[in-house]
Amino acid sequence: MEEVKLYGTSYNLFTYRVIWALKLKVINFEYIEEEHSDKGSLIMKYNSAFKRFPVLFHGEKVISESMVILEYIEDTWPQNPLLPIHPLDRAIARFWVKFAGDKGHCIGTMYYTTGEKQEKSIKETIEMLKIIEEQAFGDQENKFFGGEKIGIVDMAFGIIPHWLEVIEDIVGVKLLVPHSFPRLLNWVQNFKEEQVIKENLPNRDDMFVFLKNQREMILSSS
Repeated sequence: MEEVKLYGTSYNLFTYRVIWALKLKVINFEYIEEEHSDKGSLIMKYNSAFKRFPVLFHGEKVISESMVILEYIEDTWPQNPLLPIHPLDRAIARFWVKFAGDKGHCIGTMYYTTGEKQEKSIKETIEMLKIIEEQAFGDQENKFFGGEKIGIVDMAFGIIPHWLEVIEDIVGVKLLVPHSFPRLLNWVQNFKEEQVIKENLPNRDDMFVFLKNQREMILSSS
């Protein structure tokens, strides 16, 4: 079998998406930790368009961008599928993956801005969460977005269970409240209790310190 290597950065949701997928597929891989500030030859060579990790090496093949990597993993290793079988269900899953990619940036904006920009991003984050709460789960009460097993949509929304909670503490807001988002919070609990996820989440306290320091650096340089 061709060797699988994943280059990523700590406390990075996009890196953890790929780790979760590889673990769920039971694929042996080597993880190589990179520095957050590294803009060296590897990332400039293999993801010069976005200049960010993760990057997956599968033998001589190189794939970048987390959700693109997940699609590659799904196509290459069909066991423990991340996408539904039915074409319509697959299309719906990809719709929500795109929604997460297009709308999820507001959480990051809330994290590294202040004042009016931050207030705007908080409102956008609440609107995004409301849409997920009201529309993404469908009519049935499932553990996860696609049913009873974790799938690609759960990983696309992976920022909500762990990263958003830490960002809320750093910024000093509380958005995920039970009376407004009961289904989302139920999903958060199910997601974090899944064995593969539980065993592969960054330490919360360490992540808080790291993200807080990163935010202060970003704000001081802006």
